[in-house]
Amino acid sequence: MNNKYLRFLIAILVFVIVSVAYFSPILEGKKIFQSDIAQFKGMSKEIVEYRKKNDAEPYWTNKAFGGMPAYNVSAYYPNNYIKKADLLLRFLPRPADYLFLYFLGFFVLLYVLKVEWKLAIIGALAFGFSTYFISLFGAGHNAKSHAIAYMPMVLAGILLVFQRKYLSGFILTALALAFEVNASHPQMTYYLLFMILILGIVYLVDAIKQKTIPNFIKSTLILAGAAVLAIGVNSTSLLATKEYASHSTRSKSELTITSEGKPKEHISSGLDREYITEYSYGIAESFSLLIPRFYGGGNRENLGKDTETYAFLKNKFGRAEAKNFSENFPGYWGEQTIIEAPFYIGAVLIFLFVLGLFLVKGNLKKWLLAATIFSLLLSWGKHFPALTNFFIDYVPLYNKFRAVSSIQVIAELAVPLLAIITLNQFLKDENNKANKLKYLKYALYRVGGLTLIFTLFGTSLFSFESFRDPGMAGIEEQFPGFMDTIISERKSLFFNDSLRSLILILISGGLLWAFLKEKINKNTVIISFAVLILFDLVGVDRRYVNDEDFVSKKQEEIPFAASQFDKEILKDKSYYRVANFAVNPMNDGSTSYFHNSIGGYHAAKPRRYQELFEYQIAKNNMQVLNMLNTKYILFQDQDRVTRLQKNDDANGNAWFVNSVEIVTSANEEIMALDSLNTKQKAVVNSEFKSMLSQTSFTKDSLASIALTSYQPNELKYDSNSSNEQLAIFSDMYYKEGWNAYIDGKLAPYFRANYVLRAMVIPSGKHEIVFKFEPTVIKTGNTITMISYALLLLIPIGWFFIDKKKNVQSTPE
Repeated sequence: MNNKYLRFLIAILVFVIVSVAYFSPILEGKKIFQSDIAQFKGMSKEIVEYRKKNDAEPYWTNKAFGGMPAYNVSAYYPNNYIKKADLLLRFLPRPADYLFLYFLGFFVLLYVLKVEWKLAIIGALAFGFSTYFISLFGAGHNAKSHAIAYMPMVLAGILLVFQRKYLSGFILTALALAFEVNASHPQMTYYLLFMILILGIVYLVDAIKQKTIPNFIKSTLILAGAAVLAIGVNSTSLLATKEYASHSTRSKSELTITSEGKPKEHISSGLDREYITEYSYGIAESFSLLIPRFYGGGNRENLGKDTETYAFLKNKFGRAEAKNFSENFPGYWGEQTIIEAPFYIGAVLIFLFVLGLFLVKGNLKKWLLAATIFSLLLSWGKHFPALTNFFIDYVPLYNKFRAVSSIQVIAELAVPLLAIITLNQFLKDENNKANKLKYLKYALYRVGGLTLIFTLFGTSLFSFESFRDPGMAGIEEQFPGFMDTIISERKSLFFNDSLRSLILILISGGLLWAFLKEKINKNTVIISFAVLILFDLVGVDRRYVNDEDFVSKKQEEIPFAASQFDKEILKDKSYYRVANFAVNPMNDGSTSYFHNSIGGYHAAKPRRYQELFEYQIAKNNMQVLNMLNTKYILFQDQDRVTRLQKNDDANGNAWFVNSVEIVTSANEEIMALDSLNTKQKAVVNSEFKSMLSQTSFTKDSLASIALTSYQPNELKYDSNSSNEQLAIFSDMYYKEGWNAYIDGKLAPYFRANYVLRAMVIPSGKHEIVFKFEPTVIKTGNTITMISYALLLLIPIGWFFIDKKKNVQSTPE
C-alpha cells in the first residue's frame, strides 16, 4: 500500500480510538446530556412527530412563540446529499463524531501544509482538544461544533489553490465549504470568512510584491467558483433561512419607541448593541488562553473536598451542603454572564506559537498572527468599544450575531496551526542551530517570564471579586469569613494553574533545548510533545466535560418528565396555548415539549412576537394573552411554589370582532394593544386597509367560527354568519408561505393585533383553510440540483482537459 494512504489510515484509526476513549461511556450505550439539545427536543417535538407519522416535513411548528417556521428548528430538505455525505463522516456515536471531525479536518490542513504526518496527528489532537471546543459538547452547541470542525478543511482547499494545485484545491474547497454551510451555524461560517479574507489580503500583498497578480486572480476566481457551488448545493436551507431572517430578531425593528413609549436611542438593523456584546471577553481575561483558571475557570468549578471552602462549609452547613457547593463553586469572577469553561488553548501551544513568531518566515505566519490579533481584539467587545461599534455599525452582517467572545474560534485555530508548523520546522531544519537556540530563549523569556510573574505576583494584582458576589451577602452576614474563603479559593485556583502552565512551558523549552544539544532525538521529541500536549489539554477538558455528563439513553431521549400540572393540562384535547411564567418563557423549550407555548427557546426568535412579549405580555396584559388563546397559565406564588390557573377568558382559536382601528405605524400598532378589548375590536396597520371594505361590522349574535381540524401546517375552520364578518385567528401571521382558502378558493388575509391573522369572511356557511405552502423549498431545490450537477461535471471535465493537455505537451 502507498505510504501516503497508509498514513491516512493510521491517522483515522488514531482519531477514532481517541474520540471513543475520551467519550468512553458511549460504549455502554449512554448518551451525553446537553442542556441546549434538551431544549431543542422540546422545540422540535411536534415536527419530529409529524415527520414520523406523515413521512413529510411540516416546515412549521406551533409549539413555540405562538408559531414559527421550522427552518431553523428542525427541517429536512429534499435531495440534501451533502447532509447524507456528512453523516457518513460522522459515523461515530455523538459526541465522538464531532470530536473525530475536529481531528480529521485539522489533519487534512496540516497535510496540505506538508507537515510531517506524525506531527500532523499531534496537531489534530491539539486542535480538537481545545477546551472551548470540548466545552461546547457539554452545553449542547452541536451546530457550532459541527461548523468549527469543517473550518480547517475549507482552509486546506483554499491553500491548495494558492499552491497552484487548482483542480484538487477546487474540489476540496467546494466540498468542505458545502459541508461547512450545511452545518447550519452562520456565525461560525461568518467568522471563517474573516479568516479567509485576512489570508486573501496577505496573498494579495505578496502577489503585488512578487508581480504575480495574474496567478492571484486565477486562484481567486477558482475559489469563487467553488464557493458558488458550495452555496448552491445548500440553496434550499439558505433561501429558507434568509426568508425567515427578515422576520426574526436578527432583522431591523419597525419600532422606534421603547416598551415605556420613549424614543429609542439607537435603532439597529440587527440585534441590539447590548445584546451583541453581553458576552464580551475581558482584556485581561484573554490570559485564560495561557492559564486556564486565570479568571477562575467556569461558573461552576468542581473543587472536590480537599479545599479550604469545603472545610469552612462543612463546619457551618454540614457535609451535604459543603459537597454541593464545592462541586458547583463560583470560580469565574469575570464580567460574562455565563461561561461554561475558559477558552484555554494550551500553555504548550502558546509557547510554540510565540516561538514561531521568531522562527517561521513567510505568508503563513503573517496570516496566522494577524488572524489571532484580529480575533482577540473583536472578542473584547464592549471592552474595546471603538473597534466593536465600528464593526456593528458598518461591517455587513456583524450585527446579526451575539456573543462576540466566540470569535476567538479564529485564534483557537490559528494558534495550534502555527504552533505545529513551528515544531515541524524546528525539528526538520538541520541548519541554523544558533538561531534556533536564540529564538527558543526569546520565546521562553517572554512566555515563561510572563507566566512566572503571574505565578509569583498574580494573586496580588487582581481583586478576584465577581459582580455576582453580592448575591451571597446573606451567607456572609450569617457566617463572617465566608467571602474571604471564596476569594482565597479563587486565588488558589489562579496560583495552581499559573504554576501548572509555567512547568509545562519549561518542560517544552527543555525538550527543544535538549534536541538542539543532541541529547534526545527527533522521535523522542515528537512522543514527548504528544504526551505533553494531551496531558495539558485533556487534563483541563476533563474538568468541564467528563463521564459524569453521560446519562442513560432513555433519559437523554426523553429529557422532560411531565409534572402533575402538565398531566392535568394534557387532558384538554383542544388546540390552545400555555403561558409558563414559572420559568423564563422566552428562554424555555420544556413547555413546548408538552404544549403549545407562548414562549420557546431559540437564538433567532420571531421579531414581532419578541416585541409583543416585551411590550405587552411582560406587563401582564391579559387581553393579549386572551388573543393568543392562552388557556392555561403556570406561575409561582409568593412562596415560589408553582401554581396552575385556567384562563376561561381566552378568545379561542378564532372569533369575530365588531370594529377595526386603523393605525399608520408599528409604534401605534403595538401601543394600541395597551387598552384593546381583543374580543370586540382589532388593530390593523394602514398597509392592509385595502383589504377592508369597512371598519365596523354588523353584530350577528348567531355567527360562529370554529376550528375543525388541526395540523401544524394546515388548520381548517367552519364559519356561519348572516352578514360579512371580520375573523381574527389566534395563530401567527407569516406572509411567506401561508395561504388561505375559502371553500377551496385562494382568499386574501392580513395581519391584525400586531402578530395575528385576520380575514374578511362573507356571509353564509364556509370552510376556511390555512395551509403552509412555502415556495422557497421548491425554488431552492431547483438551484440545489443544478449545483450538484455542476459540482460533478466541472471536475470531470477539468480532469480530462488537463489530461489531454499533458498528452499533447509530452514529446514522442
